[in-house]
Amino acid sequence: MVWNFYKTASYSQTNVMTDIASAVNENRKAGIRQKKHSLKIDMTPMVDLGFLLISFFVITTEMSRPRAMKLFMPHDGKPTPSKESTTITILTGADDKLFYYYGEEKNAGTKNPIIQTSWDEETGIGKVLSDKQAGLDQTKAGRDEMVVIIKPGKRSNYKNMVDILDEMLIHRITRYAIVDPGAIDAAFLEKAE
Repeated sequence: MVWNFYKTASYSQTNVMTDIASAVNENRKAGIRQKKHSLKIDMTPMVDLGFLLISFFVITTEMSRPRAMKLFMPHDGKPTPSKESTTITILTGADDKLFYYYGEEKNAGTKNPIIQTSWDEETGIGKVLSDKQAGLDQTKAGRDEMVVIIKPGKRSNYKNMVDILDEMLIHRITRYAIVDPGAIDAAFLEKAE
């Protein structure tokens, strides 16, 4: 009987212990994360596609080309006469100084005063050009007859010339010329500087 009890106890101990051990092992497996291998993605096709797109857009888009302004200088020879009522002369000096007068050079400073103005579009040279065009619109000649003579001084800089040519484009002035200042204009610019 003891022998049977011992067998039964040993059998139950073995079965129970096995069940407990297997339950513990299952819990360990569930609680412990398994070591995962890192995911490797081959990026070679994506890089190839990126370079293909970049090269496509570089080849097909037009690069910005430097644009030069068309400048028509007067030919040597006799000056072209223009009406005094439709002519305005702009003098550019040093330190961004800007002057204008109406009519011909021979009357500048005497009959037609030389007036200093600014580069401002609303109160300076932009307003002077707009007012002259508006005045010519009221006459028989019309705004297309307006002639602007640009005379840069010796100490005038390149920026001033570009700015005044921009004003010609802004106000759609089709008749303008860049000429050297005459004796009266040069003397005035020397005094003003």
